[in-house]
Amino acid sequence: MKILLRLLLKSQHQRNRSRPTKIEKGMTLVELLVGVIMAFLIITPMLAFVVDMLNTDRREQVKANTEQDIQAAVDFIAQDLSQAIYIYDNNTTTGIPAIKNFLPTGTDKTPILVFWKRQLLKNSVPVNTGLTPLPINCDPDAKPTEAGECNDTYVLSLVAYYQIKEADPNSIWCQPSGDPCPTRIARYQIQDGLRNTSSGAYLTASAGQVKPSQEKSSAYNGTPNGNIPAFDISKPDKNVTIVNADFPAQEVLVNYIDHSSNAETQLPATECKTALGDPTDPKDTTKLLDDTTLKVTDTEGRNSFYACVDTAKNIARVTIRGNSLRRLQPNDAQFKTTSSAFFPTANVQVQGLGARGK
Repeated sequence: MKILLRLLLKSQHQRNRSRPTKIEKGMTLVELLVGVIMAFLIITPMLAFVVDMLNTDRREQVKANTEQDIQAAVDFIAQDLSQAIYIYDNNTTTGIPAIKNFLPTGTDKTPILVFWKRQLLKNSVPVNTGLTPLPINCDPDAKPTEAGECNDTYVLSLVAYYQIKEADPNSIWCQPSGDPCPTRIARYQIQDGLRNTSSGAYLTASAGQVKPSQEKSSAYNGTPNGNIPAFDISKPDKNVTIVNADFPAQEVLVNYIDHSSNAETQLPATECKTALGDPTDPKDTTKLLDDTTLKVTDTEGRNSFYACVDTAKNIARVTIRGNSLRRLQPNDAQFKTTSSAFFPTANVQVQGLGARGK
């Protein structure tokens, strides 16, 4: 019996081995080609949709960043202007055109907003010179009647906001690289220093009398040798600073200000008159001031950073227009009404501390 079973199993095994091996078939070339075409037809629109979404998201993010930058710049200027005691308009005899020689000069920069303000110097004037001989000895933690006790004081400070045109396409202010470059807003400030109350001479940090922040700028009305400044706030167009003085370095407030100069960037002829409520000439109240006196803007017709100034009332209205497209591309970033959403604009109107003499 065992022998019979063994023979049957051996015979079955041999028959199985003698059968032809089954061949596994793959995809044909036609089937593969059809699959590739179908995948292309499905994936391509989806890929285009994803790329479009990413580009749209990037443009919206850049636009939002530009809006935030412009608004932050306007808020900063508003806070600065709130301390103004005299604001220069565009009058040819007493305004910015009359004091240009006293300010930073250059073919690439235009002064737009220039004013005098009261600069606060904290903890700068000794209460008792017997206990605290000099301002440098002031201690903010000192208790009343103790050595180091001091009071705050104010000094005059000249502030100028410029619109600067970048000429170097490879500059950090002109990215992505290419022409034309965006413009930027920079700030200059010259501060008067503390003086000896008896002699009127300036106190200096080099002599160990004051801190550097309390010292007079070398560009402000004379060399830093203790000369009493000749500037008089009642004569704001005279002796403002040294002519061609070496001003402190500029502080860039915001970049990517619109560089467009075309018909769509032009302003109405009565833009500032309307904004300021038709101000009158302080010397002749029957005469209205025109925009050539009230409006301070660039000379190239960009009007992306300009100020409407009523000097008599110590009021200024500042407008800034950014360019978010220039953050993405160097070309085809000109202002157009149809794409105004990518050119965010912000403005603010501020009245300073008080008119001159009040």
